[in-house]
Amino acid sequence: MDGRKPGNGEHPQDGLAERFEAHRGRLRAVAYRMLGSLSEADDAVQETWLRLSRADAETVGNLSGWLRTVISRICLDMLRSRAARREEPVGQELSDLAPATGHGGAPEDEAVLAESVGRALLVVLDTLGPAERIAFVLHDVFAVPFDGIAPIVERSPVAAKKLASRARQKVRGSAAVPRTELDRQRRTVDAFLAAARGGDMGALLAVLDPDVVRRADRAALPEGVPTVARGARAVAEETAGFTPRARFAEPALVNGSVGIVVAPRGRLLLALTVTVEDGRIAAYEVIADPGRLSRLELGVLDDVRPHVTSAHG
Repeated sequence: MDGRKPGNGEHPQDGLAERFEAHRGRLRAVAYRMLGSLSEADDAVQETWLRLSRADAETVGNLSGWLRTVISRICLDMLRSRAARREEPVGQELSDLAPATGHGGAPEDEAVLAESVGRALLVVLDTLGPAERIAFVLHDVFAVPFDGIAPIVERSPVAAKKLASRARQKVRGSAAVPRTELDRQRRTVDAFLAAARGGDMGALLAVLDPDVVRRADRAALPEGVPTVARGARAVAEETAGFTPRARFAEPALVNGSVGIVVAPRGRLLLALTVTVEDGRIAAYEVIADPGRLSRLELGVLDDVRPHVTSAHG
């Protein structure tokens, strides 16, 4: 995609480009949540413009609905093509952290978008089938009624509702402990992440059990770092050295308990299973092996709420 905006002599209909631009932010927001990739989302937006420019715009009674339907179908086709290529969304390289920490350009834009949407949500959305993802995003995120979703996913409204319901169950995951225990775990994990992001040794030592054990897949660690570390001081010093990586970490439901996903640009890089005892982290394991990551049961801890369009989508 060349990045040009429509309207510079690309279509003879006066005002069509301006009308499209008024919808660009929302279209980008829809496409990003459906695809989880900023570059693909921008490609989908551009393709939507091209289809509008070739259509008889005078016959379009509801431009907003027309554009939403078109971009949703484009995204559905892109997701199906991705699935047919059997792309693996987990197990990215640790070097993926580097471009996401750059300044300016699409990688930084995508890092901001991933944070605003929720990294855990983007990771879990990647586990859904194409039609499930489209139905869930349109209904649960953008409050589109099922009679508007049905023709996009080529199902009846009842079947579209079932798609979204099935997707919702996957997104929420299945907790293995009561809600009160999840809340307690969440407070501890939040404190750990805040300390890790700030490289705060005092806060790390406060949230780690004195006898904490950290285990990790070899692929998650720099060369020479042992796969097992023991004791709060050793684990805190190591964690403080991973401050850049912590920027891309977010609490998530991991195998039924509160854990952590590390997902630059919304793509799963690492997952941490965490054991909390008496308000402190007694143990955690860093999983980086793609096979192990793919077998994890992941879910979001916060309710997905309807999206409000902003300038960035």
